Amino acid sequence: MATDKHERISINPAVMVGKTVIKGTRITVESLMKKVKAGWSIERILEAYPHLTAADIQAALDYAEDKRL
Repeated sequence: MATDKHERISINPAVMVGKTVIKGTRITVESLMKKVKAGWSIERILEAYPHLTAADIQAALDYAEDKRL
């Protein structure tokens, strides 16, 4: 069964002015990428955002890589 590679990512004009977010949250892929670039580990991000999962963060990383953010 095929799945959408970016099924955990959402773009909705009514949420965060249409920025790319983790589905069901207001956490933008951009903000997560800034944390990664600043040296935050996945564990540190999960501590700061306990409602996220490692799979959510990986989805953001994959999306950013695919879109070259």
